[in-house]
Amino acid sequence: MSTGTTMAIRIHETGGPEVMRWEEVPLAAPGPGEALVRHHAVGLNYIDVYFRTGLYPQPLPAGLGMEGAGVVEAVGPGVTDLSPGDRVAYAGTPNGAYAQARVMPAAKLVRLPDGIGFEQAAAMMLQGLTAQYLLKRTFPVKAGQTILWHAAAGGVGLIACQWAKALGATVIGTVGSDEKARLAKAHGCDHVIVYSRENFVERVKEITGGRGVPVVYDSVGKDTWPASLDCLQPLGMMVSFGNASGPLPPVNTGELASRGSLFFTRPTLMTYTAAREDLLAGAADLFDVVLAGKVRIEIQQRYPLAEAAQAHRDLEARRTTGSTLLIP
Repeated sequence: MSTGTTMAIRIHETGGPEVMRWEEVPLAAPGPGEALVRHHAVGLNYIDVYFRTGLYPQPLPAGLGMEGAGVVEAVGPGVTDLSPGDRVAYAGTPNGAYAQARVMPAAKLVRLPDGIGFEQAAAMMLQGLTAQYLLKRTFPVKAGQTILWHAAAGGVGLIACQWAKALGATVIGTVGSDEKARLAKAHGCDHVIVYSRENFVERVKEITGGRGVPVVYDSVGKDTWPASLDCLQPLGMMVSFGNASGPLPPVNTGELASRGSLFFTRPTLMTYTAAREDLLAGAADLFDVVLAGKVRIEIQQRYPLAEAAQAHRDLEARRTTGSTLLIP
């Protein structure tokens, strides 16, 4: 059953930002287990680029966007834990957040606490939940450890550096410019390496007295591989959670062995939040550190949702820092 239409960004083919179209799409009434959400803010994330270019395939035509915040307008049969009027946010599949309104699986929605606004929520759900599972579950960071975080001035990076600091870690971050170095420093980074002019392996060894770090968190991909492995201690963990510079080459397990029995993982938020109890626990953890003031969410850019293509151009050109919002 249709309840009307809404405006949304759609792609009919993969490619550059120019393939994104602002068009009218049908808006169905929520079915069993679903809820209709009217967006107040939508988050921009690098994974959106992967879907737009076809690096991550999906059936076309398709929507884009995995993060949003708004108000529940209607719920379908069987939805008991959400009601019309509830303030909610989400991060993850299915794609389609670049829309004024959409129907979502209710199990993916998290009710917002009073102290968290729509813009703040849309700016932090995907990036904040990513930081949460990486720091608390993939490699549980403990006080006294020194960690390396690539792209420390990015959306996930700014949240994660503050959070790791709150956990008692010493944070080494890499960035691409002096401006980004200042931003990372202001958000918990103890040591900032500008990789465009410094050798980050040498600097990490210097900072750690030659020992290296127990974990490297990397969303850059091709450009930081395999030097990241050279930063690890024996039995260290390489956490590759994105590939902004391009996909990694096939992993040669011999490289892991020769550098000291290293661990390698390629985690995704979708796996770590697949069970609703894990999603709710991660979100509660995130809301707690934000409400306690341990993590500030930096909204550095806002674009009208209809101009999402320009937001993608700026993101890919590394002209953005922190979190970026698309406003319906």
